[in-house]
Amino acid sequence: PRPILDMSYSRHFLDFQGSSIPSSMKKLVVTKLSQNFREAVTLRQDSPVPLPGDGDLLVRNRFVGINASDINYSAGRYDASVKPPFDIGFEGVGDVVALGLSASADYTVGQAVAYVKAGSFAEYTVVPAKQAVPLPSVKPEFLTLMVSGATAYISLKELGELSEGKKVLVTAAAGGTGQFAVQLAKKAKCHVIGTCSSDEKGGFLKSIGCDRTINYKTENVESVLRKDYPEGVDVVYESIGGKMFDLALNSLATKGRLIVIGFIAGYQNPTGLQPIKAESLPAKLLKKSASVRGFFLNHYLSEYKMALKHLLKMYERGDLVCEVDFGDMSPEGKFTGLESVFRAVDYMYMGKNIGKIVVELPHSVNSKL
Repeated sequence: PRPILDMSYSRHFLDFQGSSIPSSMKKLVVTKLSQNFREAVTLRQDSPVPLPGDGDLLVRNRFVGINASDINYSAGRYDASVKPPFDIGFEGVGDVVALGLSASADYTVGQAVAYVKAGSFAEYTVVPAKQAVPLPSVKPEFLTLMVSGATAYISLKELGELSEGKKVLVTAAAGGTGQFAVQLAKKAKCHVIGTCSSDEKGGFLKSIGCDRTINYKTENVESVLRKDYPEGVDVVYESIGGKMFDLALNSLATKGRLIVIGFIAGYQNPTGLQPIKAESLPAKLLKKSASVRGFFLNHYLSEYKMALKHLLKMYERGDLVCEVDFGDMSPEGKFTGLESVFRAVDYMYMGKNIGKIVVELPHSVNSKL
């Protein structure tokens, strides 16, 4: 029998471990708009635990994902009409601990779910059942697919026009979303070049099938591309911006496609941008019949469920490596608890991570059973 918790009758309910859900929790809140994450965001210790409505799930978060765009969100760059205070964090994986009556048609207490929704940097998040993704278990690897994996999959499918033998350049290739761009391009039988900032990252990239790695700290990316790929590259999956954007643009082959999924180099600047030499853009594109396409996941939500289903199957079959970085190698150790989100964001912007940065939210259960 499925346990049903009808929220319309009871404001106090039990979670599946038999312990009361607390009335208050910790969460991160944007209290001031700033591209400096530590200035913008406050850890609130005693926020009320939200109650799920009729079609909602209350999820106890076990793992939350860090994204480069967390900084854009805390700077108010996505929606100018939203004023602080507002919740932050885009994705989480956890257990359903309570749910509304109609949500119980598809979900049950104790079920593992993942979701993409603002407000994941909290101990508990209310998630509409329609937006939740049921999982076989609570594993951080599933979190890597929610934003990072889906971004790589949909952008390459819709905009990349990948086919056998094409040359694909992935910038920040060992990062959260780069790791998937590399693997998916390889699955399409492309020749994949990945830029990264250390030999350790280069080793990881080779292990997931990257044909040529370029450590931009020790090699000149432009010279390598000019020498090894004189005809240019067919597709660039670009997330850095600034000088790397210019370099990628110049490296395009005839009919080449540059897909912009971000420009992390500029996010910490007051304007959110780093200058590019765009004046000659029309001439460069015309000369090569090339194109520059932007990709923002929110505009492709109609493709999202299909993409995620496909990625989950690939992972479960063992066809996809989902590398998670818990910050074990960072100076203060593993990212544990909401207070470590600040360190995790710093770690990302220092370019230290291999794979997707994930923060674990440990939970102590005071079981009454």
